[in-house]
Parts: sequence; structure tokens; C-alpha cells
Amino acid sequence: MRATRHLPARLLLQRLLIGFFLLSTAAGVTDKLERGQKLTDGETLVSAGGSFTLGFFSPGASTKRYLGIWFSVSNATVVWVANRDQPLLDRSGTLVLNDVGSLVLGDSSRRTRTAWSSNFQPASAASVQLLDSGNLVVRNGSSNTSLWQSFDQPSDTLLAGMKLGKNLWTGGEWQLTSWSSADDPSAGDYRRTLQTTGLPEIILWYRDAKTYRTGPWNGVYFNGVPEARAYADKYPLLVTTSAWEVTYGYTAARGAPLTRVVVNHTGKAERLEWDASSSTWSRIFQGPRDPCDEYGKCGQFGLCDPEAASSGFCGCVEGFSAANTSAGVVKDNADGCRRDAALDCAGGTTTDGFKVVPGMKLPDTQNASVDMGVTLEECRAKCFTNCSCLAYAAASIRGGGDGSGCVMWTDAIVDLRLVDRGQNLYLRLSKSEIDSGKRFPTLLVATTLPSAVTILLLVFMIWWRRKNRTIGAIPHNPTMAVPSVSLAIIKDITGNFSTSNIIGQGGFSIVYKGQLPEGRTIAVKRLKQTALTAKGKNDFAREVEVMVGLRHGSLVRLLAYCDEGKERILLYEYMQNKSLNIYIFGSGESVIHRDLKPGNILLDDEWKPKIADFGTAKLFADNQTGPDQTIVISPGYAAPEYVRGGEMTLKCDVYSFGVILLETLSGQRNGSLQRLLSQAWDLWEKNRIMELLDTTVAPLPKSEHEILPELKRCIQIGLLCVQEVPDDRPTMSEVVAMFTSTTSQIHWPRRSIVDSGIAMPSNSSLELETDLLNPTMIDMTLSSSRSNYCCITSNQCD
Repeated sequence: MRATRHLPARLLLQRLLIGFFLLSTAAGVTDKLERGQKLTDGETLVSAGGSFTLGFFSPGASTKRYLGIWFSVSNATVVWVANRDQPLLDRSGTLVLNDVGSLVLGDSSRRTRTAWSSNFQPASAASVQLLDSGNLVVRNGSSNTSLWQSFDQPSDTLLAGMKLGKNLWTGGEWQLTSWSSADDPSAGDYRRTLQTTGLPEIILWYRDAKTYRTGPWNGVYFNGVPEARAYADKYPLLVTTSAWEVTYGYTAARGAPLTRVVVNHTGKAERLEWDASSSTWSRIFQGPRDPCDEYGKCGQFGLCDPEAASSGFCGCVEGFSAANTSAGVVKDNADGCRRDAALDCAGGTTTDGFKVVPGMKLPDTQNASVDMGVTLEECRAKCFTNCSCLAYAAASIRGGGDGSGCVMWTDAIVDLRLVDRGQNLYLRLSKSEIDSGKRFPTLLVATTLPSAVTILLLVFMIWWRRKNRTIGAIPHNPTMAVPSVSLAIIKDITGNFSTSNIIGQGGFSIVYKGQLPEGRTIAVKRLKQTALTAKGKNDFAREVEVMVGLRHGSLVRLLAYCDEGKERILLYEYMQNKSLNIYIFGSGESVIHRDLKPGNILLDDEWKPKIADFGTAKLFADNQTGPDQTIVISPGYAAPEYVRGGEMTLKCDVYSFGVILLETLSGQRNGSLQRLLSQAWDLWEKNRIMELLDTTVAPLPKSEHEILPELKRCIQIGLLCVQEVPDDRPTMSEVVAMFTSTTSQIHWPRRSIVDSGIAMPSNSSLELETDLLNPTMIDMTLSSSRSNYCCITSNQCD
């Protein structure tokens, strides 16, 4: 009984002792080593967030000592080794930042006394710090800038923030090298590099021989690794191609599990993810995956099919047969395939054609030529007139459709395989092979269709819609250029409106991410049931009516719609695909948006702005005006004539544009009381316009004269757009001309007598609508757009 009564006291004492122990231990933990300080065997540096630890270790059964960095949650998971080829034989090692600024690992057992050094000797180096990214950094004492970092000397692991590739100025290269064995971190036989000629692609080497490649970068992922799409949101891939470097890396989204990419000593490249519930690493990708990933398995012009194990995986592409006729089939790593009929191309004339080989991991691009500035149709023409060109493909699928850019092969096609979500390869064949039409559909020479898959999908959509059509809010119009889509198809491409696919929502609608069969990502805007009032249905019909009639590169394009039963759904694409222009035609009418504001200006992957949300828009003939019974507006962006009397003119959106321009320059919101406009007018009249500029738009120069002319012109255009009288405002075409011709004279803006604020009339029917299409991930905030102010002057906002 006595023991039971005193148990809580004992537990309390134990916890206090443990707490004091942890506190004393934590007090000795640091992430930094100052100049002259030493780190001895048994001591560690721990990053500020506790993610990584630097210290001495012995791998596996080895007794040798190494200096390395490992994940704190798993001390057996070493991500970087300093002295991988110069192990310490005992525990006498010390790490020190010496007097000349070099990081040195001392070894008393060696004659040289040095097992490893950073070999960087700036006199001002003051400290070395382990960051929470896993990067060990030597910092400058005066400016605190990085002078040396472990990320520039990778071992076998790629962490978020690291990169593979090549520095084109210095010739330096970032690559991963496997360990020799599980117990030996010395450089092994396998390397993982980024191939920087042709299109960038990751290569796995065994000594000097390629063993596996990911396929070329197609603007979204590496073509032979479609699995990357599954974790792209957690670990976005980054490929940089510039005049000074070609590199690949990735980042980690906030809240994403710990991850690493490692080249192990068995010749596998793996991406692993930390499972906190089981305290283990789980593999989410491995390459090579199957026999078809073996580099060049089926030889030249051979095609590997991972589903054809019974026939040895290998076959030949259309128009080719096994080169070894005695064998009758293509053998692994053998002679590959030979052409059945010779090409006919010489002296500038040819009868050759092309056939499409779909679903491909594209061939090795090491010796291929790349042109990112042409369309796929132009790429075909280039290949057709070049007798050395044996095949071509789109260099990027980023914009959807059949893709854009051009990659052409003039050498034998090598390492071709079928892969999920693969691309089209257009193979040059003789006329006789084109006419025979044996296995693959002919690519018509004069075709202008953007994608066979896309067209078949649209045809199927129309057929299915007619079969299952119910009466909706939009009457059938045989001339309508946008098809209606069945609810079943939309459920399929959105995962039955899965909450994991929601990318934004407003008061009237929810926007989902959808995936078409050919890989294009679209936005699916579904009106909430609470919005399906008579007015909500009218707004839906108006948005379809407006978007069908428009053709403009700065407008988000409507792909299709659904009005089945109680559902009202719009399918949008964000990326421009000019090959689809034949399906969209202009009506010759003008459009008044009526709710132009930053929240309705969306940014695509290249930061090009596009206008969205036409649920409040109306089509108008030139110079047409008219009253509107309901004001659907956002405070601060409404033209005076619209607020006072509900009158719509083509100059309403000009006014809104002027407000947005001034907001972008100043970093301030205008608001319903028009304070920003009053401030802008005051500073303009007092010739103090520099006070309006937000320094995040452009850092203040040494002399304001360096920026004053351009700033003055931008503010002048903004004030012209927000003049009180509609006729005094320029048209949007005149605004564009003002920006593109900086030498032309523009009018002096005229300030209204009353401009301190525009009061909303008490008898107005005011509706402050939440954006119908305002996804959080693409909502243009002022902070993300101000850095590109007045970019029209340099033709960067087309």
C-alpha cells in the first residue's frame, strides 16, 4: 500500500530528472562551428529544426570512422560523407574551421594529418553551419554569404534544394555516386548524372556505360517516369536550362514527408519517403523498374514492350524487321532492327512520310537537335526537308495538346520502349511503308489537327452527350463551337469530384483539377447547388455564351460545359493551344467583363496573365451602352457611370484596368472610398509621383531619374483610364499602343472636380459576388504581380 501511495511521487521525480537531463543536453546542442573551434568524435552539430545531424559514424559492420550528415530521425540514413575515400582508422578525428577559412578534417594517424578538406581559403570565413535542409555551409564573416557548401559536393543522395547537372561556365558537374557497398561509403561503380546535350534527361551509369535513363524532360516530368506525376505536388521537379547551367532538382512542399533520392550500390536509383507512423523509409519510385528499362535492350530501332515477356520483350517499330534474319526475332542487346524499305530523299525532293508511334518513352536525345521555338507542325516540316532526319517529336507537352517545340533524331533510334502516358514519336518511312498502313495510323502530311486523342475524346463527348441529354439551361445551338459533356465523363476525370482535387472555391462554385486521358490538366468549375437560383442559371448561361464567342490569347478558354440535370459545370483550360483555333471563332462583338480585378486575372505556368470569370460579362456591339438593373461589382473597381446609374459601356473595363495598374504600382488596394485614386491624383498634381511607387515593384535607384520617365508614363496611363468622363478614357487598343510605343505623346489626364470618393447609391441592388472562378493556387495577388509592373513596355506580357 505504501509503495502504491508513493508511486506518483516517484514518477514525478523521474520525469524531473529526465527533464533536467534533456535540458542540459539541449543546452550543448548547436548547429554552428566558429573559426578555431573543433568538433571531435562523439560530438555533433544539429540543424536548427532538428532535421539533420553532422558527426562521426561507422557504417554497418565497419570499424572505420567517417564524417557525415544523416537524418536525425534515422541515424543509419547517411546523406553526405566528407572523407568517403579517406576513412579514419580510429576516433581521433577532429573537424575545424582553420585560420585561413578552410574546413579541415584532421587525422592524427596520417602523416599529412588531413583526411579531408573543403579546399576553400577565403580569409574572411568565420563559421560553418548545418542548415535544416541538410546543407553544410561555410559563411563569410563580413557579409554572412555562403563561400562553400556540401550541396556542391554530393555523395549518393539528392535532397530537396540540391541539383544535378553542369555549370556551363566552369565546366563543373553535380552528380551522385553510389557507395561501394552497404558498409563502405567510398565511391562505387554507379553514377547518376544529368545529360545536358539534347533535351535534359537523367542517366544512370555503370562505370562508363549507360544502364538506364529516365527519358527526356518534357516540360512537366521526365518522359519515361510518368510515376512522377503522382508525387509532383509534394516534390515539384525543377529543370533549369540557361546560358550558365543545365540542372535538375526538386523542392519539398510545406508539410510533405521527408524524402530523398539515392543511388545505391546495387545499381538502383530510388526515391524514398519517410513514414513517421512506422519510422521506416518507403520506396515510391525505382529505376530501372523492369527489363525494358535496361539501356538499349532491343538495339537500334528496337521497341521494348514490358507486357511481352513471353516473346522476350523486344520487337521492331513499324517499317523495320529484325536485323538478324536467322534468329527471326530481336535479341536483347543484339543487332536490333533494319529498315524494310529504303528512304527516298535526295536533292531537295522526297516521297517519304511519317507514321506515329504512340505511347513512347522517347529515344536517347544525346545527339538529337532541339528547337523550343517552333510548333509541332513546323517541326514536321523541318524534319521532312532534312534527309538526315529519321524521326521527330514534341519537345514539351507543357501546353497540352500534341505539345510544342521540336526534337529531331538524325542518328539511329536507341532505347525505345512503351510507357504509360508516353508521347508520340513520328518516324520517317518510305512511301511504300506509308501506303501499306500495317500497324500504326498514318500521320497525314497536311494535317492541322492538334491531337488525335483530343479529337476522338471531343467526338465521344458529343456522342455521349446526345445519347444522355437532359433539358438544361442552355438551348441546343448547332453552331456552338464548344461541346457539352456528360456528367459521367466529368466524374471520371475528377475522381467523382474528389476533395483531393479541389484547387479553389468561392461563394458560388468549386473548382476541381481534372485529368484528360491524354494527360492534359484542366479546371472543372462546378456551381454549388445553393447557387442554382434563376439568376445563377442565367449567369452560367451568360458565361458559356460569352466564352464561346471569344478568341483571344489573354482569355482563359472554355473547353466544354455540362448542364445535365441539376448540374452546371464549365471545363476550362489555362494554357494556350493554337492548334485548336479552328474550333473557336470570333463573333465580331466586344465583351464587357464588369468585374475586372486582380482576383479575376489568372497566371499560367509562365506567369502570363489571362482574364477569367465571365459569369458577370455581357456581349456588346461597338459603341453600345445600356442600363443594368443589378450591380455585380467589386468595390473600388467600378466605373462612376456604372455605380451611379448601372450604365455599361466599353469604357467600364478600361476604368477597372486603370485601378489595377495603379494598385500594382503602389502596392495598395483602392477600396470602395477610392482613397488610392485620390492619393494618385494628389501626388501627380504635386509632381511627387515617386512617393506612390512601392519599392517591391522596383528598388529605388541611386538617382530617381533612372526610373522616373517610365514610372511617370505608367501612372499617366493609369490616370487616363480612371478619368470621370467615359469619353475621356482611352480605348484598350489605345492603352496597348501607349505601352508599346514609348516615344509617342499621350494626353494629359483631367481630374474631376469631385473625386474623393464614389458613394454607392442607396437604391442600388448591390451584389458583392465571390469569384466564380478563383482557385487559390492561381489567384493573382498583388504581391505576386507587382514585380512585373509595366511589363508591356518590354513586350513581356503578351
